[in-house]
Amino acid sequence: MKLGTFSYLPPMTPQQVRNQVEYILARGWCPAIEHTEAGRATGSYWSMWNLPMFGEQSVDRVLAEAEACHKANPGHVVRLIGYDNIRQTLGTALVVHHA
Repeated sequence: MKLGTFSYLPPMTPQQVRNQVEYILARGWCPAIEHTEAGRATGSYWSMWNLPMFGEQSVDRVLAEAEACHKANPGHVVRLIGYDNIRQTLGTALVVHHA
């Protein structure tokens, strides 16, 4: 399953995912967690897990939310997105848990 640029690379290690969260926060982007059933992952509509994390500065809190989403939805694909509030667009998106 190919879902964005990172999906063409080998799976990320936990440290590499952490580095991506650090990048999102360093850019001032708003992190958010989304999930969907594995069979619907290529569609354009994903369910939002809680609200976007406006103003969040803790990498650990972002990673904990991704893990909580995964535990609550074990058969779903979970992705982390970073909203760029200056450009009003998606800055990045990456899958952090596969189904």
